[in-house]
Amino acid sequence: MASSRILRTPRTAHYVQHGTPATARTLWMVLHGYGQRAADFIQPFEKVVQGDATSVVAPEALSRFYTDGTHGDIGASWMTSAHRTHEIRDYIAYLNRLHAALLREGGPNATHVLGFSQGAATACRWVARTPASVDRLTLWAGRMPPDLNLKVHAPTFRTLHLTLVRGIDDPYISASAWTQLRDRLDAHDISFDTHTFEGGHRLHTDTLHALAAA
Repeated sequence: MASSRILRTPRTAHYVQHGTPATARTLWMVLHGYGQRAADFIQPFEKVVQGDATSVVAPEALSRFYTDGTHGDIGASWMTSAHRTHEIRDYIAYLNRLHAALLREGGPNATHVLGFSQGAATACRWVARTPASVDRLTLWAGRMPPDLNLKVHAPTFRTLHLTLVRGIDDPYISASAWTQLRDRLDAHDISFDTHTFEGGHRLHTDTLHALAAA
């Protein structure tokens, strides 16, 4: 009978960078959603985060696929339900290594992690398990994954500035789902602030300006 085995093997990861971490005071690490690419996802941030004080880095998820059939546009995914534990372990190791490499360049004294949609769950899992110091976490059009044990990890999230962002017409995170997320955070004494905007499942320039100014 055939048996499933695992083999750890190196991967080549890709990321897109705006600004220079070595000279910036704040590093934004922005994690894209399902089916997106880092080069596209970072573009709205380039218009908002100006000057040398902030650098933005968009890691691209390790798994890519054609979004429509067998050719054409390509998207990336942080994980699926198949071998999920290994995929989570792999992307946490990837983000740890990337963040450490960026800090070795000698710059930022603060890190802001922003996760959009699938990237929000990815950001939560990474922040909960990383030895890196994260000062701010923004969950945009996403939520904390239900498998994240806040009885264990709540102290980590209490130490940072947590922001929740949602478009009021977002079909992927309804008003009730957002309420459930807020209730879950309240139940574990995790403070947060919120932003909403007119629109759906997308980034919103005015809200990005507000986050950049905070």
